[in-house]
Amino acid sequence: MTRPKLSPGGRKAIRWVGTAIILVAVGYLFYRALSDNWEQVQEQDLGFSWLYVLATVIFALAVPVSGLLWGQIVNRLSPGPRAGVREAMAVHSASWLLKYIPGQVGSLVNKVVWGQKKGLSRTLIIITFIYENVFLQLASIIPSVVIILLTVGVVVFEGNPVTLLLPVLALIPLVVVLDRRIFHWFMALASKRILKQPLPEEYFLRTKYTALYLAEFVIPRVMNGAGFVVIAAAVMDVPPSLWLYFGAAYVLAGAIGILAVFVPSGLGVREAVIAAVLLAAGVEPAQAVILALLSRLISTIGDALVALIYGGLRLSLAKDPS
Repeated sequence: MTRPKLSPGGRKAIRWVGTAIILVAVGYLFYRALSDNWEQVQEQDLGFSWLYVLATVIFALAVPVSGLLWGQIVNRLSPGPRAGVREAMAVHSASWLLKYIPGQVGSLVNKVVWGQKKGLSRTLIIITFIYENVFLQLASIIPSVVIILLTVGVVVFEGNPVTLLLPVLALIPLVVVLDRRIFHWFMALASKRILKQPLPEEYFLRTKYTALYLAEFVIPRVMNGAGFVVIAAAVMDVPPSLWLYFGAAYVLAGAIGILAVFVPSGLGVREAVIAAVLLAAGVEPAQAVILALLSRLISTIGDALVALIYGGLRLSLAKDPS
């Protein structure tokens, strides 16, 4: 006996209910953290600092850099039309600004629509989108978890075996994506159910290019981590020995926020992870909460700067489409 399928309205309702539950839960946890440490929060000096401006710029520039890398993947796999440098950065910046739609649906649709206007296969664009997200996740999770465990020591997480298994679990998709045949086979299974069409093997990267792009996608992750370190330096004294740790905390939190597909832009989830990881290193609870919330504020301002970058790119393309 087959189960009745949910209507589109029912699926949408479940998605929004799930989003609301997560936001309420995370909001409650942050309320508890703020109320328990309110006096210490009030004592923090959060006056204006040019370091906030620097962090905003770093966060914003990481987006077109990621777009440049995504464009390289498109050009590597496309048998025909190619994406220009400014064009790829503009399309990716627009998709980034659509991340507030849960599940990254807006980001994907934007790139698919652009690809169809360009004469590129919808399937090819979807595959490049998958590659981009897999690369960003692997470049975020594996180095970050290793840095965190090496800094605070495995003993801190001994009560949570899932945390200890993260680097090992992350190696599974790494092995899958590195081998063209395995990744093609894996994606072909999903394609039969979702896209209802076969996937040409030429739409998949060879191992040497996969390894190259995986290494390159570390660059925007490093930029994001550096931006968070700059924010932390404006709020507290961060010894150089903890710079990598703070950066890894932010990058890992961002990756986990992306995985929370029901939550727009990982809202609340990222902040909770940042606070938890910083607490593990002995950071004062008030400072951990402030840094988590402040990083969200500054990254959101950075998104406004991304919008300006996108506008400038589109204007330059209109004047000189070559």
